[in-house]
Amino acid sequence: MDAQGRGRADNIDPADQWVLNPNTGEYELRLTPSAPQSGVPRPRRGSPANAGPGAGAGTRARRAPERESPAAPGPDVPGPRRRRGAPAEPPPGRRKGRTKPKKSKAKKIVLWTGGTMAFVLVAVSAAGYLYLKHLEGNVSTTDVGSAGKKGFSKDEAFNILIIGTDKRTGKGNEGYGDKGSVGHADTNILLHVSKDRTNATALSIPRDLIVDVPDCPTKQPDGTEKVIPGTQNVRFNTSLGQDGRDPGCTMRTVKAVTGISVDHFMMADFNAVKTLTSAVDGVEVCVAHAVNDKESHLKLPAGKSKVEGEQALAFVRTRHSFGNQGDLDRIKVQQQFLGSLMRKMSSSDTLTNPAKLISLAEAATKALTVDTGIGKVSTLKDVALELKKVPTKNITFTTVPVLDNPAEKVKATVVVNQSQAPAVFDAIKNDVSFTAVKQKEKKEKAEVAARLKGTRSAAADIRVDIYNGGAPAGSAQETLNWLQNTEGVTKSSQLGNAGATLSKTTLEYSPDQADQARKLADLMGLSASALKPGKSEKNSQGLPAIVLTLGKDFKGAGVSLTTPTKAPEVDKSTADKTVCAS
Repeated sequence: MDAQGRGRADNIDPADQWVLNPNTGEYELRLTPSAPQSGVPRPRRGSPANAGPGAGAGTRARRAPERESPAAPGPDVPGPRRRRGAPAEPPPGRRKGRTKPKKSKAKKIVLWTGGTMAFVLVAVSAAGYLYLKHLEGNVSTTDVGSAGKKGFSKDEAFNILIIGTDKRTGKGNEGYGDKGSVGHADTNILLHVSKDRTNATALSIPRDLIVDVPDCPTKQPDGTEKVIPGTQNVRFNTSLGQDGRDPGCTMRTVKAVTGISVDHFMMADFNAVKTLTSAVDGVEVCVAHAVNDKESHLKLPAGKSKVEGEQALAFVRTRHSFGNQGDLDRIKVQQQFLGSLMRKMSSSDTLTNPAKLISLAEAATKALTVDTGIGKVSTLKDVALELKKVPTKNITFTTVPVLDNPAEKVKATVVVNQSQAPAVFDAIKNDVSFTAVKQKEKKEKAEVAARLKGTRSAAADIRVDIYNGGAPAGSAQETLNWLQNTEGVTKSSQLGNAGATLSKTTLEYSPDQADQARKLADLMGLSASALKPGKSEKNSQGLPAIVLTLGKDFKGAGVSLTTPTKAPEVDKSTADKTVCAS
């Protein structure tokens, strides 16, 4: 490059080298002109455009404007970049002299800011990746095998078991929990988030609930699997820690007690309460009367207070100052505390404060142990974003309905209230909200409900083929015998296993078989959502037959499969309201 060309390159503003790409919306570093450069030398300024080889070694030939000449062999030497805002060069031979264009101070500031911002964006992107990897290293994981799911879906309802252990780790926790505890399931909340994200239910499970803990396959440090034998009539909290049980054992125990499948778990010890509350600069709580608990060292005036760190831990651990001084009353206090923590974490004061967000991210990832299905920080972020969609007014806190253990003279434990609890479990299993929510897709729901409206055929006129699509073995034959011998559906056939496993029983039929489908739905106790209009098949005689596929929800021949549409009345609170502990 000649001296004059070098002078032009030296005057390029560094900010001009950063250009906004309209396709990506990001700044990009451009060190060469955006237009393609030919390898053909161009003439010096003032030289004729058609100068030939005799013009000298330093002479560059300019391409004719009407067409591009093929590039001659040689290095691709880029020409100097014209600064944005500068006037175009006059035609060769007509230039009287070069005048350096003036740039306004305001524009220079804007350009320098753009260049600096680009550097910042690149730095933040790199730092963001590195920080994500750093957070990844904070999270502890446990492989619970078949007790949970292998991954997380944004499009389905999900159940997460939140476990608080009484394991005393970390400085300052000597005054809490059982000395030398292996880490039992001290606090347990089954969090169900609805498929449409309109509501969630946090079901507390008392630690002193008497249960049967099932056999539990657990992964050992060397990669092998060991089955820990189950035990009967023991406290729920022994489903973790006792005899080497891992959180997968607690998940399996929840399934055995409630019939609800647990997808994932999140576990934390005493330190989590302290670090999380400090990260958000405290959580507001309320007590109906002044508290001065000598055992937990909790001291609060009546009314609202802000607690964090040691004081927050004392609040959730205290039970002698509330209600009947038992675990059930402490559960209500913990539910109040979690609701307040949710409100604080989702508040604009937290979400718009980078320092708090970083502190919260550090505290949360260090505090948690999760299953491998959600062990990545990116997956935990997805879980948090899905939960954030649920309005706090529709997050219900309730507790498994229980009774005092009738086998005890001195009441220390509880048992499941079999007259009330099954309805609660069924509501959660069937994704029914415990709060009044605005139903989405009302038109579609009305169309589904209309499938059960209309005439019914006689049972003897129903032609149905029965398949097993996930029900216990023998269910299709059992249903066939029941329909033929008890209900008079004589034109029925049992055709073995279906090609796929279904979570719910379905009934497929063509439009002209709707009256048969409605009658069979009545007999089977099927809800409108189980009816799938539009399909049927031919039976062994070549006649059209509706198709009944028994899913995992099948409970036995003659047992209604109608799902609840309304949750039972329970003692509950919601995350949007402050309830004073008393």
